[in-house]
Amino acid sequence: MFRYEALPGFFAQDDPLADPAVIGAVPARFGLLDSSETRWSNLTSKLRELNTIDASSSYKLIFFGRHGQGYHNVAETKYGTKAWDDYWAKLYGDGELTWGPDPELTSVGKDQATDVSKIWKAELAAHIPLPDRLYCSPMTRAMQTNVITFAELPLPTVVILENCREEYGEHTCDKRNTRTYIQNKFPHFDIEAGFTEEDELWDADVRETAAHAVIRAESVLDRIFREDTNTLVVSITAHGGIINGFLRALGRSRYALPTGGVVPVVVKATKSA
Repeated sequence: MFRYEALPGFFAQDDPLADPAVIGAVPARFGLLDSSETRWSNLTSKLRELNTIDASSSYKLIFFGRHGQGYHNVAETKYGTKAWDDYWAKLYGDGELTWGPDPELTSVGKDQATDVSKIWKAELAAHIPLPDRLYCSPMTRAMQTNVITFAELPLPTVVILENCREEYGEHTCDKRNTRTYIQNKFPHFDIEAGFTEEDELWDADVRETAAHAVIRAESVLDRIFREDTNTLVVSITAHGGIINGFLRALGRSRYALPTGGVVPVVVKATKSA
């Protein structure tokens, strides 16, 4: 339906050589290169200008936010990535930590989300455009991050999308809770139509491939550019793996976004002939 590409030159993270370890989880101005007082107005004007050039193309600014630190992240650090992937991630805990299913944020993770919230509020003085549409993963750590990040900001209702969840299977931390749980714990969120009560995607023996995550990411982009035609700015609160699925769908290379990090991207969608 659409061909997607990321337009470079707006954010520090756009540079193919950008090092997230140097840039950090949430750089000043979310990484916007323009540091002038009119920086966000300049970007908004540029996006609106681009949207008038060609009826077959559409441009949006998408903020991809990774959830803050969860208990599974603590466990991976504790055991190392190889041991985590090979053994520990398939368990529900180790007697000290519990990371599955669907772990919550740690206190550090909540602080990371608060840091992002502070930048949103600080950038309001420079007229940062607030999201016209907000989407979120159905995992608790992502929903908690979203709530903290956008607290007290005048925003539309968040919509939960199954395809914004992390790469699933094998790792117990990536098995989601029930629809009823989400409705009860986050009643102010909307849930997409067709969202099942139980997690029908997670398989204890099979891990989703990165290539399949790209397909899921493309389906979310298709929804955004097909249905959210009057929106200019979109927020997606999700996970490191699926965010890289989005980036690959946009022609970008892998970006190791830290927990609690944000990577904004100017996205061009062109209708397929």
